[in-house]
Amino acid sequence: MKKFLIVGLGNIGSEYANTRHNIGFKVLDYIANQEGISFQSVKLGDVAELKIKGRTLLLLKPNTYMNLSGKAVNYWMEKEKIEKENLLVITDDLNLAFGTFRIKTKGSDGGHNGLKNIQLALNSTEYPRFRFGISDAFKKGKQVDYVLGEWDDTEKETLKVRLELCTEIIKSFALAGLNTTMNLYNGK
Repeated sequence: MKKFLIVGLGNIGSEYANTRHNIGFKVLDYIANQEGISFQSVKLGDVAELKIKGRTLLLLKPNTYMNLSGKAVNYWMEKEKIEKENLLVITDDLNLAFGTFRIKTKGSDGGHNGLKNIQLALNSTEYPRFRFGISDAFKKGKQVDYVLGEWDDTEKETLKVRLELCTEIIKSFALAGLNTTMNLYNGK
């Protein structure tokens, strides 16, 4: 059975639950809720297992805080013997308009501390990532407040539809492959 590690980046703690920076956790929570599966607290994170059409998707929400996400990713990839091409990291992206998606095979960390730490742990920039646009609608010097701020009412409404699409993207990644998924969903 083919295995995939789907990692949603975020920070643990109720104070971060509905922040823009926690979109990775929010996406995985949404999928788990839709599929009727639940997360178990295990080593270095919360994990849920989703089985679809002969594939196993391990959904991982690292509990290491954003800046140390690589430790959890590396541990679960080794433990479950998952190849880099079957890893998908979901993260927020300030450089994309709100709700825009960009799926890539590799790339820089773009200044994102979670991606920076994963890159360090894997000793590679070549792993699939799924960037969820949160926009850059903040005043100069207010980036941290914005990223760690909660969604506004307009964003919350749009978020419901975008989360449904995120579920499709993740399933497509596991079933149709990365290239097909990029062609279907990038820029949507």
